[in-house]
Amino acid sequence: MTVNNVSTASEEHLRLNWLAVVFFASVHAVALMAPWFFSWSALGLTLFLHWLFGSIGICLGYHRLLSHRSFQVPKWLEYAIALIGASALQGGPIFWVAGHRLHHAYTEDEQKDPYSARKGFWWSHMLWIFYPRSKFFNYEQYKRFAPDLARDPVYRWLNRYFVLLQIPIALLLYALGGWSFVVYGVFVRIVLLWHTTWMINSVTHMWGYRTFEVEDNSRNLWWAAIFTYGEGWHNNHHAHPTVAKAGWRWWELDVTWWVIWLFKRVGLARKVVMPPQEAMVGKGYH
Repeated sequence: MTVNNVSTASEEHLRLNWLAVVFFASVHAVALMAPWFFSWSALGLTLFLHWLFGSIGICLGYHRLLSHRSFQVPKWLEYAIALIGASALQGGPIFWVAGHRLHHAYTEDEQKDPYSARKGFWWSHMLWIFYPRSKFFNYEQYKRFAPDLARDPVYRWLNRYFVLLQIPIALLLYALGGWSFVVYGVFVRIVLLWHTTWMINSVTHMWGYRTFEVEDNSRNLWWAAIFTYGEGWHNNHHAHPTVAKAGWRWWELDVTWWVIWLFKRVGLARKVVMPPQEAMVGKGYH
């Protein structure tokens, strides 16, 4: 099965990756068994792990720390946060960072942005994974866009073996709470975190308000920010991608920023990039 890029004839013909389809469908299928394994403790575990792997691992770690270097932490802490990010099962750090940097360099370009919103909601949400393009999924090609990580053996190891991290997580959860904890803490958590992360690629390029006039269609969407711990203030982020703080107004809830602020207060974070004063004054923040 193939699909063609509608933008130009030169774009490669895309083939459906059935292995990816089976893998993602299987994880979703197990997650749908959740009602038969329900417990309040398992639900609480899911919410906690969604925050830990989502806010700390992906939003703070993969995104603001590794992709944009919007702040710095000691190397041991950086590795620990990257390990949490790899445990989210959203790809290795080199893959994730390279793809995100390309997204910012060529936002919404139908050939150069891995998950261009101009190709439709479902493409930017998840179809880009099912129809992989080699320049975004072949390690020898995408590593060029994250050379700082590709030089590091720790990140190379995480990039290669991130899937295996689910095994010790599942074993630990089974020891703590049996199959209920495994179904909720692994499968339900993975599915929820997949879709809440993917919605930043899809819904925040379609709905919401625009504080800054940027060349792409990025938007600020309050309910997406709630589910993604602050990432939903996407227009702010695209206007100033290296800023560590995504929510700029007092009511733009940014839970991930709270952790960065705490790291800074206790001396663990330095060189934290803040919103430029001229931008804040120009938009009426002061």
